[in-house]
Amino acid sequence: METNFIDYVKIYCRSGKGGRGSAHMHRAKYMPKGGPDGGNGGNGGSVVLRGNRNYWTLLHLRYDRHAYAEHGGNGSKNKSTGQKGADKILEVPCGTVAYNAETGEYICDVTEHGQEVVLLRGGRGGLGNFNFCTPTNQAPRYAQPGEPMQEMEVILELKLLADVGLVGFPNAGKSTLVSSLSSAKPKIANYPFTTLEPSLGIVSYRDGKSFVMADIPGIIEGASQGKGLGLRFLRHIERNSLLLFMVPGDTDDIKREYDILLNELTTFNPELLDKGKVLAVTKCDLLDDELIEMLRSTLPQGVRTVFISAVTGFGLDELKDVLWEEMNSESNKIAAIATQESIVHHAKDYLKIREDFADQDEDEGFEAVDDVEDIEDLEDFEYEDEE
Repeated sequence: METNFIDYVKIYCRSGKGGRGSAHMHRAKYMPKGGPDGGNGGNGGSVVLRGNRNYWTLLHLRYDRHAYAEHGGNGSKNKSTGQKGADKILEVPCGTVAYNAETGEYICDVTEHGQEVVLLRGGRGGLGNFNFCTPTNQAPRYAQPGEPMQEMEVILELKLLADVGLVGFPNAGKSTLVSSLSSAKPKIANYPFTTLEPSLGIVSYRDGKSFVMADIPGIIEGASQGKGLGLRFLRHIERNSLLLFMVPGDTDDIKREYDILLNELTTFNPELLDKGKVLAVTKCDLLDDELIEMLRSTLPQGVRTVFISAVTGFGLDELKDVLWEEMNSESNKIAAIATQESIVHHAKDYLKIREDFADQDEDEGFEAVDDVEDIEDLEDFEYEDEE
């Protein structure tokens, strides 16, 4: 079953080329030597990414994978400048990152509503012959051609913007927690990998305050080698200011599972370890008070831990207090400022890109379709008397 949540697409982009300048010579009655009056060519349109908070997925670009800006118009007589080519605006969700599909190189990042980033700049129009008129060359019979267009295959990758990102094994209770704390309704079932796509939930806090929580599919040991769903969805917690690790209370060794999750994050992106971390021991409705006290001595050191049960509501108020305190701590704010640029500037492996889109049958059909050129206007090069 195909999902509507699309967070990874490849599109072919092409800016417009600049229009050519005109080499027209003015001829009119009673003005046999009017001189050069060829106008400049118009600039070609650019391909622009624009952030739009009304989009939450890249679905609208999955089936419209060719982005063409218009070419600039040619200059004409009477020093008339050619029409500027229209820009091609690509509306994308906030949190979209662009990469060069051929090299994997990072290009740009769109994080705010209304933010515009020029992906490919259009070519400048050529100068008409009247620009080259000098005292020693009063009748230039040449003009500049317009600058050529630019083209590129681009990977657009969505990284959800959230305050808290959930990290845990399948069936750790992540979706249940999101549904308990917010109005989000993720799929919940008693089998692994119930969650197949990320989801966001807005968690209400005291005094009208709130924060956003991101639920991603569970990861397992060996995910960095492609096991399970791999590490693909971890991109959605790269922007989160705080990571909430979730380990079930009925597991054999809580510290070991926490270390496995931490190791998989290190493999994906070592800079994720600089983020604030909180550990939630879930499904505590299955434990009594005595067992909870025994488990406290086996917990990992250096991370705040909260025992919760999303089903009964046990510990959820304490969890929200801890999350809010950690999110607004000075150390977390300093770490967020220090890592917000470096988190998204890693180049991608172009071989992995080819594999991803070969599997989705996305790596075909990207051919530059050039516009058919009209025959060059002969009046730019002939000198006719105007009636």
